[in-house]
Amino acid sequence: PDFDGGWAPLSAAQGRSVQRWSESIMSPCDPWLAPSTALSSQLPVAPRAVPASGSPLNVGYPPSPGVPARGQFCSGQAGHLWSHAQPVEQCRSVCLNTLFISLWGILLSFREAESFKEQGNAYYAKKDYNEAYNYYTKAIDACPNNASYYGNRAATLMMLGKFREALGDAQQSVRLDDTFVRGHVREGKCHLSLGNAMAASRCFQRVLELDRTNPQAQQELKNASAVLEYERIAEIDFEKRDFRKVVFCMDRALEFAPACHRFKILKAECLALLGRYPEAQSVASDILRMDSTNADALYVRGLCLYYEDCIEKAVQFFIQALRMAPDHEKACLACRNAKALKAKKEDGNKAFKEGNYKLAYELYTEALGIDPNNIKTNAKLYCNRGTVNSKLRKLEDAIDDCTKAIKLDDTYIKAYLRRAQCYMDTEQYEDAVRDYEKVYQTEKTKEHKQFLKNAQVELKKSKRKDYYKILGVNKNASEDEIKKAYRKRALMHHPDRHSGASAEIQKEEEKKFKEVGEAFTILSDPKKKARYDSGQDLEEDGMNMADFDANNIFKAFFGGPGGFSFEGK
Repeated sequence: PDFDGGWAPLSAAQGRSVQRWSESIMSPCDPWLAPSTALSSQLPVAPRAVPASGSPLNVGYPPSPGVPARGQFCSGQAGHLWSHAQPVEQCRSVCLNTLFISLWGILLSFREAESFKEQGNAYYAKKDYNEAYNYYTKAIDACPNNASYYGNRAATLMMLGKFREALGDAQQSVRLDDTFVRGHVREGKCHLSLGNAMAASRCFQRVLELDRTNPQAQQELKNASAVLEYERIAEIDFEKRDFRKVVFCMDRALEFAPACHRFKILKAECLALLGRYPEAQSVASDILRMDSTNADALYVRGLCLYYEDCIEKAVQFFIQALRMAPDHEKACLACRNAKALKAKKEDGNKAFKEGNYKLAYELYTEALGIDPNNIKTNAKLYCNRGTVNSKLRKLEDAIDDCTKAIKLDDTYIKAYLRRAQCYMDTEQYEDAVRDYEKVYQTEKTKEHKQFLKNAQVELKKSKRKDYYKILGVNKNASEDEIKKAYRKRALMHHPDRHSGASAEIQKEEEKKFKEVGEAFTILSDPKKKARYDSGQDLEEDGMNMADFDANNIFKAFFGGPGGFSFEGK
């Protein structure tokens, strides 16, 4: 702080004021016949100290106890009324005694105040700001009209981070002395720290009026302008929903305005909208620890809970915010959305449990339209709707809903599991394996391991020859159906049937004829068929069909060389 204060020579104006006052005291007075020139009217309230900055001397003094009101006895003249008939010299003597007593009291008060101030300075130098604050307060109590005492206490409060209280002291210091440069600087810094950049700019401009070359005011004025610019950009970007840029602007602004709750709240709200809930909660909670009635902080705290799908707790915070500020539009809207979302989701769950899948689908769809910003809840709603679609055998729609859920929340295990099952049902085994691998990497449970293993087996099976498809039968085909299918396909692709075709076609048909024989060999044998269906043949490195001869199977099926002929066909 500036260690101002102390005795200082009187200015010319102060000297003239004292002289005029002294002359009025030394002249004859008539308290009864001329009240306007009575001695008591010549002695206004006295100052407790004379500021060292050279401000005009306040020459008011309290009415002298030695001058009684009309009808009272004069001090030292018991039994005699103070009257116009008393000698002027006696009147002058009383006045001088009164002046001496008043000045002596002022001197003692000022000495006491200076002592407190010096002790405060010592503690400030030691960075013991609490004790410094106490002694500056004592100095102010002893001499309440000294601008520098308020300035020093303001500096101490700023070091304690109490910028709002410091602002009050800084403003009082410049009210007492409008030329107090450091007082204006401190007022500006307090305004800026609290986020009032416009008010801060006015203070620094006043400093430059008093001291054009003041480097601190010049720099702080630039800082205030920067804060105003960050505010402007943040407002535009918030409307554009560019929340990352808003957070950036608020971080920069808070470097100059660390005590601005408004900037912190805006940053916290954007963090919540970005899904960075722990960071947003931390900022809001810090503000609530300092001010438990801050409606904006209560709103942001509720918003974090709301977006984390803790809707009931969120509603409680929104209601509390509305108690503090009934016109809080954002809290009102969030509270309404939270209640509506909770109701729709519960109704959808109820319809699903009752097997009313069509109604459940409609309710989940309506819930998804309430608040697109609620990522976590909407992810669950998409997954729930995907489950409904799978029940309705709309598997591709189910996959699409689960994909939307995962895009909103890529840690949502249930959505991965649901989509993987849909991939399995639609024989998209590679996609199923990928989803199950993601699940198992996140949660290494026996169940998830088995899911992954099953998908991997199905993937391998899908890459081998599909004998059912080759014969054109389903997996539950009977022995007779398999034989009929073989007869039909073998005759269709037999090489003799295509002897007149091009070499390329003959080669292709010969390949298909061989595959038909392989399929019949496996599927007509119950043991081989069982191993094929279970995937055991994959672990045994296939069915060892290298030496397989399709013609032998054909001849055996049709009863030898003369059993069938393509001549004339």
